[in-house]
Amino acid sequence: MHSLIIFASGKGSNAAAIIDYFKKTGQARVSLIVTNKQDAGVLEIANREHIPFLIIDRKTFAETLLQEQLQEHNPSLLVLAGFLWKVPASLVQAFPGKIINIHPALLPAYGGKGMYGQHVHEAVLAAGELQSGITIHKVNEAYDEGATIVQACCPVEKGDTAATLAARIHELEHYFFPRTIEFLLSKS
Repeated sequence: MHSLIIFASGKGSNAAAIIDYFKKTGQARVSLIVTNKQDAGVLEIANREHIPFLIIDRKTFAETLLQEQLQEHNPSLLVLAGFLWKVPASLVQAFPGKIINIHPALLPAYGGKGMYGQHVHEAVLAAGELQSGITIHKVNEAYDEGATIVQACCPVEKGDTAATLAARIHELEHYFFPRTIEFLLSKS
């Protein structure tokens, strides 16, 4: 069975979607959740699902000790599911081609430092875009610049707010992220 490590900074809705999906298929299990916030909602999910977790700070994130702790789980993939920090080059190099991220826009548009969550949706609306979507991509040393794996679109509707657009984006994320992970695992 494949092992997944999820990195998340917030409520953990994508983490929950991934955990629920693989509980049904049995093809993988989340063996560890890593967060950078002591009050992240994803910790409630970790506790409810009896998944071990780590709370890290910026210094720990770049240390070899963290890499060793992650390698103990023998992960098939490290999955960034709403994790807001840039992954250090040392971690990218320790897990080459094994780190993926989901971004709430159609990259390369609306990506990079500071472009996450509501900031992305507000920028899409301010630009008058007719569509938005998600990008699932490999992680490299730069924000949101790794190779695209999957993109999925949805319309930007007249009268949309950042919250209504975010709701449609979340639907795409919760559907496509687990299935993309499943596809990648089938190729490994």
